[in-house]
Amino acid sequence: MRRIRKASERGHFDHGWLDTWHSFSFADYRDPQHMGFRTLRVINDDRVAASGGFPTHGHRDMEIITWVLDGELQHRDSMGNGSIIRPGDAQRMTAGSGVTHSEFNASRSDVLRLLQIWILPERRGLTPGYEQKHFPEAQRAGRLCLIASRDGREGSVTIHQDASVYAGVLAAGQSLRVETDPTRGLWLQVARGGLEAGGFSMAEGDGLAVEGEKTLDIRGTGSGEFLLFDLV
Repeated sequence: MRRIRKASERGHFDHGWLDTWHSFSFADYRDPQHMGFRTLRVINDDRVAASGGFPTHGHRDMEIITWVLDGELQHRDSMGNGSIIRPGDAQRMTAGSGVTHSEFNASRSDVLRLLQIWILPERRGLTPGYEQKHFPEAQRAGRLCLIASRDGREGSVTIHQDASVYAGVLAAGQSLRVETDPTRGLWLQVARGGLEAGGFSMAEGDGLAVEGEKTLDIRGTGSGEFLLFDLV
């Protein structure tokens, strides 16, 4: 099974300081046909205006991954962490039994763009935690670079779920083949540029769900930057 989720079909809200697109139901966007994919619950494509951001708010029982595409994100949380997240940084926050944090565009002039990802944890009530690692573009060019996994292998951040998250960049004409267990599911999210995958032409913001297959071929059609989720 292969099913595409076109960028234009996502939920969309423009709050002035925040222009956001929701691949799955989130906040005021409710679509019973798009409540998530397996343990992947949220992919929000956020553009935050200069100096704008999310004031302190709380989360529970979720693995939250932030992937910055443009600009710099200033993060502070109730665990005592304060950091700047830049392109190529993967931030993982285990909300667990409860955590509060704030997120702001660190620039007074430039728009911040990020993907906020929520993955359901393997169990509730985990101890809150934080991790941040950098994955340079050279490490992602022409290949799958593991940025998050259950066991933290290959230098990835550790998430509390049987899931692997990869980042990749394919120049036009570059291709790769993804091999997976057909009992698992793949979700491919195009962050920018263009790709061909599973027989579909994909543009920025498009997503592709794949189930019951052993391989997925991906080819760049215009410097395609993407995230790939391998999910139980």
